[in-house]
Amino acid sequence: MSEPAVRIENISKSYKLLHRQKGQNDSIISAFAGGLKDVFKRCEERNSTEEFWALKDINLELNKGDRIGIIGRNGAGKSTLLKILSRIVKPTTGRMEYDGRMASLLEVGTGFHGDLSGRENIYLNGSILGMSKKEIDAKFEEIVAFSEVEKFLDTPVKRYSSGMYVRLAFAVAAHLESEILIVDEVLAVGDVAFQKKCLGKMKEISGQGKTILFVSHNMAAIQNLCNKGMILSGGRVKLGVSEAQHAIKEYMKDSSLLGKTKLINRTDREGEGQIRFENIALVDADGTELNGVHSGQEINIVVETLIKQSHVTNISLAITFYSDEGIEMLTFANHIADKPFDELHQKQKLVCNIKKFPLTRGEYVANVSIYKDSILQDYIREGFALTVYEGDFYGNGRILPGNQPSVLVDYTWKIQ
Repeated sequence: MSEPAVRIENISKSYKLLHRQKGQNDSIISAFAGGLKDVFKRCEERNSTEEFWALKDINLELNKGDRIGIIGRNGAGKSTLLKILSRIVKPTTGRMEYDGRMASLLEVGTGFHGDLSGRENIYLNGSILGMSKKEIDAKFEEIVAFSEVEKFLDTPVKRYSSGMYVRLAFAVAAHLESEILIVDEVLAVGDVAFQKKCLGKMKEISGQGKTILFVSHNMAAIQNLCNKGMILSGGRVKLGVSEAQHAIKEYMKDSSLLGKTKLINRTDREGEGQIRFENIALVDADGTELNGVHSGQEINIVVETLIKQSHVTNISLAITFYSDEGIEMLTFANHIADKPFDELHQKQKLVCNIKKFPLTRGEYVANVSIYKDSILQDYIREGFALTVYEGDFYGNGRILPGNQPSVLVDYTWKIQ
């Protein structure tokens, strides 16, 4: 059985939130008029505090070589947990145990001194980890080559761009002799090629027995890197340590955005009304309902309708996706694909299967419309919303960028 590399028991962290109530402004003049003591007393009476638990009763045990993705929405407590593990923040309750040295990369600038050069910061970080100069010398060239900042190595890092900063910081954290590596969302600052390089390096070092804790909103990155995952919500464990794929699936199901939308009560609709949209759901290839999808993921859009007769004929259905800027991206329509619905009975569902979902990362909305005999029966603007996450669309290990909404196409090249 593997030895635990990290063990935390009942870790909690609370903060005092100050609520300042409205009241008469206290000024220097009022201080002289009524005395400083009275001013302080009035301030205390008007202010109140509230205890806020950023983390509550967190338990975690990781074995050497584990790669865990910590998943959760903004405010779930992910970064607070990593700061506690990195000993940047002291927990309110609980205890932690480590087996080995720990390196952290939590935000741009962590562990670096801005006035020191890149070269000097490499040696500074190594010394903090307890390495000798000889040990750092042995790793130095490898760190510089990986970071790709050799030209600026003797420049103070405060003059680095955020991307250069992250390159060097990750190179230092990944190459110096630590047994535990903690990485927050900071990698999102780097370009896509460097992100892929970092993920590859983390896989490599985990194979050497190092333990990795990784926080990211990029489910594709967690899927590619991590063998385990856990979900935090509201400072508590929503899903304990489990297989990474299971954790990702559970998180996607619980996304706050709409994946299953009840449409029957919508009043902002147009059309003759012989057919009405009742519900639309997104499900994966296994039939699990989704609230978001990855680029390249196989999904089904399942449409339920209400019809006034026992059956209707000659049906056309269209689902059109728009970016969050209102740009029309693509349409899935049976008549365009020459797949007519000759007859639709009550309680039947219309299913659109998409083998590889083609939109890049972003937020989208979809308008839905249905026709009978080319006459509009029901139309709902923004019938449902959808979050698309980065994914390996082409199946080559590359996580494609999502800097702006776009459509991906499956294609091949050859030489003739």
